Amino acid sequence: MDDKGSVGKISVSSDSVSTLNSEDFVLVSRLGDDTPSSTNNGSDDEKTGLKVISEEGVSFKIVGNGSEQQLQRELEDVLMDPSVADAGPGSEAGVSSLGASDLAALSNTMSPVLVGTDPLSSPPPKLEMVLPVQTAQESELNERSYRADESSSEGSPCSPIPDEDSVVFSQLTYLGCASVNAPRSEVEALRMMSILRGQCQLPLDVTLSVPGVSEGTVRLLDPHNNTEIANYPIYKILFCVRGHDGTPESDCFAFTESHHNAEIFRIHVFRCQIREAVSRILYSFATAFRRSAKKSLLSSQQNAPLTPDSDLFTFTVSLEIREDDGKGTFSAVAKDKDKQSFKLRAGLDKKIVIYIQQTSNKELAIERCFGLLLSPGRNVKNSDMHLLDLESMGKSSDGKSYIITGSWNPNTPQFQAVNEETPKDKFMYVTTAVDLVITEVEEPVRFLLETRVRVCSPNDRLFWPFSKRSYTETFYLKLRQMERKERKSPSSDTLYEVVSLESETEREKRKTTASPSILPSGPGTMAPSPPDDDEEEDNDEPLLSGSGDVSKECAEKILETWGDLLSKWHMNLSVRPRPLPALVRSGIPEALRGEVWQLLAGCHNNDHLVEEYRTLITKESPQDSAITRDINRTFPAHDYFKDTGGDGQDSLYKICKAYSVYDQEIGYCQGQSFLAAVLLLHMPEEQAFSVLVKIMFDYGLRDLFKQNFEDLHCKFFQLERLMQEYIPDLYNHFLNVGLEAHMYASQWFLTLFTAKFPLYMVFHIIDLLLCEGISVIFNVALALLKTSKDDLLQTDFEGALKFFRVPVPKRYRSEENAKKLMELACSMKISQKKLKKFEKEYHIIREQQEQQEAPIERYERENRRLQEANMRLEQENDDLAHELVSSKIALRKDLDNAEEKADALNKELLLTKQKLIESEDEKRRLEEESAQLKEMCRRELDKSESEIKKNGSIIGEYKQICSQLSERLEKQQTATRGELEKIRSKVEGCEKCSSLFNKEGRVRAAATTAPADGTEEADEEKEGLKNQLREMELELAQTKLQLVEAECKIQDLEHHLGLALNEVQAAKKTWFNRTLSSIKTVTGTQGKETT
Repeated sequence: MDDKGSVGKISVSSDSVSTLNSEDFVLVSRLGDDTPSSTNNGSDDEKTGLKVISEEGVSFKIVGNGSEQQLQRELEDVLMDPSVADAGPGSEAGVSSLGASDLAALSNTMSPVLVGTDPLSSPPPKLEMVLPVQTAQESELNERSYRADESSSEGSPCSPIPDEDSVVFSQLTYLGCASVNAPRSEVEALRMMSILRGQCQLPLDVTLSVPGVSEGTVRLLDPHNNTEIANYPIYKILFCVRGHDGTPESDCFAFTESHHNAEIFRIHVFRCQIREAVSRILYSFATAFRRSAKKSLLSSQQNAPLTPDSDLFTFTVSLEIREDDGKGTFSAVAKDKDKQSFKLRAGLDKKIVIYIQQTSNKELAIERCFGLLLSPGRNVKNSDMHLLDLESMGKSSDGKSYIITGSWNPNTPQFQAVNEETPKDKFMYVTTAVDLVITEVEEPVRFLLETRVRVCSPNDRLFWPFSKRSYTETFYLKLRQMERKERKSPSSDTLYEVVSLESETEREKRKTTASPSILPSGPGTMAPSPPDDDEEEDNDEPLLSGSGDVSKECAEKILETWGDLLSKWHMNLSVRPRPLPALVRSGIPEALRGEVWQLLAGCHNNDHLVEEYRTLITKESPQDSAITRDINRTFPAHDYFKDTGGDGQDSLYKICKAYSVYDQEIGYCQGQSFLAAVLLLHMPEEQAFSVLVKIMFDYGLRDLFKQNFEDLHCKFFQLERLMQEYIPDLYNHFLNVGLEAHMYASQWFLTLFTAKFPLYMVFHIIDLLLCEGISVIFNVALALLKTSKDDLLQTDFEGALKFFRVPVPKRYRSEENAKKLMELACSMKISQKKLKKFEKEYHIIREQQEQQEAPIERYERENRRLQEANMRLEQENDDLAHELVSSKIALRKDLDNAEEKADALNKELLLTKQKLIESEDEKRRLEEESAQLKEMCRRELDKSESEIKKNGSIIGEYKQICSQLSERLEKQQTATRGELEKIRSKVEGCEKCSSLFNKEGRVRAAATTAPADGTEEADEEKEGLKNQLREMELELAQTKLQLVEAECKIQDLEHHLGLALNEVQAAKKTWFNRTLSSIKTVTGTQGKETT
């Protein structure tokens, strides 16, 4: 913003208007506070330059160790991503304070912003006013018209104002101004507008003059005598915004401006009771910005080399190479540190993107591109160029550039030369050509770009945080206007023919060849040569967080030493090995950091934290929006975290969310994401969460955020006392310039140096922190101050802050410098006894300050604290109300579902009752049948028992008869045998008879005629006995048959009884089941006894 030519194009919105230095603009819509609508020309650098809408803190210069607002600014400054901020100087404020000259200039316009006081502490007065809007012509009748001139802006505030083309708005109320970090943040502007409107102590009636030209100046005038109070050139005004409708600030508007070309930005707030006039004021600013854009274009035309005729047209052509990143998208290839050559990876598909923008003379209409060509080497012939497949062509969304995209397959034979790895210190050339059809030009125009490239392995990690991603060349196209008769067709649109086409590089070579002793110094080039490393270190762009690459390579001897130590340590994890501190001071090998960090933090047995983490990530966090916003700003320079929605950001979001739920007292604090990201680079998210909890609780980091940062203020005091002892000359210099510890060291303590410094240094600091405790931050801080002492002694207040923000982190990109710094930090001996002494001194001083503090100031401070607490509680109340409404909606939905379920259950209940009645009827029927069956069984059982008894008696009698007959038969047989023996003996004794009988007692044949009366009698008796025996056997057989029939009947009855039992059991088990079982058992027993 050193000249008015740097003012870019603008866009108009009813809510806000913004300008950018990169000739882009921002449109802030009313869709939400964090949703900018922007346009760009398509390049990555300019895209990132548009993302300026961010929520930043507001701060003021404060005596002592700073207030809570200052600490909040420091925290939010940690998360200000330079890659998404304005590319020009002043993208973020290094300090938030108002200079003495500004206080003098605005002494009558606002409540004084004094050192040591809070400009927002005064009670708000009641204001009533009417705002008439006057045009420049109307104001000539009532007031004076003023002319904006650069020289007049430096005149006396009380001098009359010359005329200018402007719009004058009278009877406005000036509410005051304050310093801001984010000059283009609508959220920040609205917040400051709300604060100043509510707490303005001395509002001032003013008249506002808004110029209609880019060279004009916005002026604040005294409405009584039309004298100038303050002025702000248009090119210094960055952003305009009005209050949202429906809010108390709907009658207010504000604009931000850069203060004396420094990195200090101020916001000025005005109030008007006529809301329509507020829109009119913003429209006037938009008109001035729009004309500024036109003037900027004219100024760029004037910078082009002038020729005797006016037919010279200037074009800037940018080349961007994109490679397949393996995720379905193509990412822009960065350029090597020399800023001269693209670094490509072999074998990956690529895209060529050409941006063409006309920068001078009458605008020519590019009709189409009919060829995008590429060839290895330089100074190649047309026949050696290879045509690429065109994917898209057309104007950018803002209409400034024409963009051509073509696909490039490097695996084809013609591109083999640029698909093979090049030696480390070698490079090669690639020539790109684009053929355009321009409506007004008779023949096609070819722009030829020659760039250097290097080809490396596809597995190489390519990351250069300071390199530009595109190559830009300026071309000068000289045309000659054609006569009508020279045209191919009289009705043709062609007006020109090409006389010559020359690039800036060719022009410089020609000048150098023509006059070797004269170096080219003309202003013609639109694309300055890339700065070297020294220039890069001196620029105002801070180092991106997450920068640097840490190698996992380590000497074999060091790894063996660590391996022996870890094996011994695992045997007894409760005791640290003696050689451990010395090894940690030298740095833990990158390959072992994850394991060693967990052991140092005491997370070797963290199963409970791991399980709790898995539960915490399922819960809702009240700080979800803040976490989501900060995740995108954490380590944007690191491949693992740069992709929105990637694995790195997802894991980081889970850890921050889990901790905010785990530690409800502190919750999520800005800066935690950086520490969590460092841990995630070395271990899984569960273990990273465990180590984060240990650092916050066991190492005391969370204490810095408690009690309005009281412990952090104590750390600042301790650091200043250590500076007074170790670096007295630097301590005295800081006292002289008014630089206090909280202005530069807040990030060091709250983020443990993880936010701005290179990763190699950050990892080593975490090594020492986990081994020796949080006091190691003092060692590193003193080492930083000591190594930078000579440079800091040469700086003033603003220069020192800028030095801490930009050059200090960049200085340690070199691994050698970082090692020297850490060696110096480890060599400093800071005893805990000394820190305890300084802490005691701090508490004594605080007690004395509280005792000496005036009651009004104490009450005002307490009032501010209560107001902040009230705002926080109101926010919480809003969140709870939103949650309550959401809960009610969810409850209503659940209630509806429950009612539907209850209706369904009622229907099922009715069906069940009906089935129950039917079951009861069936039960009664079955009970009646069972009673009948029981009665029948009882009758049959009685009958069976009687038959069994009868059969039993018959059997008994039969047995008795059989036994009697047997005994009788045996007796008769015995008597008969005796008688036979007697007869045989008598027969043998008689000679006459012996001749009639043989020895067996049989009658001899001769004796057959003898009388046989006695024998016949014996045979008859024998036959009679046989017949009687046969009858008895027959009677016995009949009895047995009857017995078998009875048993068959019994078995039949038992079978029927079993069937009845089964039916009863199927219906319902009752006491009758047991009765039947007992009957069955008895019946079976009796049957067996009978058998």
